[in-house]
Amino acid sequence: MAGKKREIQLQAVINNQSLWDEMMQNKGLTVIDVYQAWCGPCKAMQTLFRKLKNELNEDELLHFAVAEADSIVTLQPLRDKCEPVFLFSVNGTIVAKIQGANAPLVNQKIIALVNEERKIAAGEMVRPQYHEIAFVDSDSEDAGELNYESVDQIYTIVIIKPDAVAARKVQEIKEKIIKAGFVIEAEDKKPLTEEQVKHFYSQIVDQPDFEDFVSFMTRNLSYILVVSQAKAKQPSWDESEVNSETESKEPWDEQQEMAKPSRMKGNLQQYLEIQQISQFCDVEENITNTKFIDVLIPDFKKIRGIKFEKILALLRPALANERTEDVLNKIQDEGFKILLQRQIVLSEEEAKTLCKEYENKDYFGNVIENMTSGPSLALVLVRENGLGHWKQLIGPSNVEEAKEYLPECLCAQFAIEGLPINQLYGSDSLEAAEREIQHFFPPQHTVALIKPHVTQEQREDIMKIIKETGFDITQMKETLLIEEEAEKIYFKIKRKAFYKDVLDVLAEGTSLVMILTKWNAVSDWRRLMGPTDPEEARLLSPDSIRAQFGKNILKNAVHGASNMEEAMETISRMFEDFVPENLEEN
Repeated sequence: MAGKKREIQLQAVINNQSLWDEMMQNKGLTVIDVYQAWCGPCKAMQTLFRKLKNELNEDELLHFAVAEADSIVTLQPLRDKCEPVFLFSVNGTIVAKIQGANAPLVNQKIIALVNEERKIAAGEMVRPQYHEIAFVDSDSEDAGELNYESVDQIYTIVIIKPDAVAARKVQEIKEKIIKAGFVIEAEDKKPLTEEQVKHFYSQIVDQPDFEDFVSFMTRNLSYILVVSQAKAKQPSWDESEVNSETESKEPWDEQQEMAKPSRMKGNLQQYLEIQQISQFCDVEENITNTKFIDVLIPDFKKIRGIKFEKILALLRPALANERTEDVLNKIQDEGFKILLQRQIVLSEEEAKTLCKEYENKDYFGNVIENMTSGPSLALVLVRENGLGHWKQLIGPSNVEEAKEYLPECLCAQFAIEGLPINQLYGSDSLEAAEREIQHFFPPQHTVALIKPHVTQEQREDIMKIIKETGFDITQMKETLLIEEEAEKIYFKIKRKAFYKDVLDVLAEGTSLVMILTKWNAVSDWRRLMGPTDPEEARLLSPDSIRAQFGKNILKNAVHGASNMEEAMETISRMFEDFVPENLEEN
């Protein structure tokens, strides 16, 4: 309780416009941690603030506050940011802004502004003419005042059609949409239901071939995007500050910068036509009613703008050997989900790549020797704003800095005696994360079958389980498995006495055949399916798919390949045009 009390005394809580206006009457310097309601204030900086408060001993001159952007009209332009923002107010004028949990730079700025205030109070200098930061968009009609009216966000829905998904056009289309200045608010890959197809394509329901179209859309994978027009880029609020202090930054301070492409003026449909990719997409624009979107992406209001990011994390050998369980517990306590993990002994080349930031240090040789001395633990983590949160959580690359500025970060908490570097590694950017995950967890394909007795609702539940356990549904088709088609999947058992019973079950209706992609996909899918007999599954593996949805040993809900060779042969028979990429050899 005492710790909580100190925290409240240290930072005033500002959660409405009235409290914000009252705070702006403060004399001296007020350091404001602007946070989003979904993630809370930046706890990692509170130790630094408490240290400065004690060392500077300026209760009348130095104040700290936390301000919730979602609840304060003045901070509207700072909403939906993925990293913390720190504002510096001097006598009610916002004079500086620092984005990201950059402890050394925040520390330096606070000390500099407090020293200025001391000199002004002592008559040693005249107060500078600060250029106040304006919280307005650069394309606002009236840059002199805020628009206090709440305007409904306008959205566009893009459905990337099944043939484009199968041709692997999704990433190209997404990149072009983002490059044009649009923001992807939500996305999902799935087969549409009949209701969803009729809802989105209501303008063509009277066409004679519409039922065939519905069948096509419900039997194959589509990719749904909800996008909005990005706001014009604001003038840089602190370019001069960053430029003048670049040399003081360490590698751990650097935050990934968002791309700043020119915005596309006009509608998305026109842009896709110009880019010659409109044939792959169907677009519905100018949507203000989110209920329309909810039909395609349920709970859109709750998930819009939330970016689940996958990153690679690594525990270096010494830490992996001594305190793995403690670190994994901490990671999960911070809201990360561990999708994949494996022990791996790094080659010298891999170690040098991961430790490149230390290559000019005199201890670099010792670092590489330590990194290759035993198994490291590689992890794939996912969380909202995973990249930024992991950087903030692990802290600086140097143990000495971590202990001085951020003693609560993992670098300081899990320091190993005699080793000067952070014993945890994280990807520098989302692009780097993708490359590193591909390297340390090379993808593998397997085939999955959902049998005819499974209801539509159960199918959706099974597909949700598949996605939540880290599989990507790479391709999919719904088909009636007559004997000729069934043999492409069950070729190993076609001479077994029970094969006719299998065919009878498959003939009851359509099956859903999928290519699932993930590191270690074959064995992970078999583990997720559970034992062949649902009764045995309910006893030995109650969370497995067969335990939850299987009826008996024939109607056991799902099927999968026994090994890599069987998986690839089945895929080549069922999906003749499919060409595997970056396939794991073993």
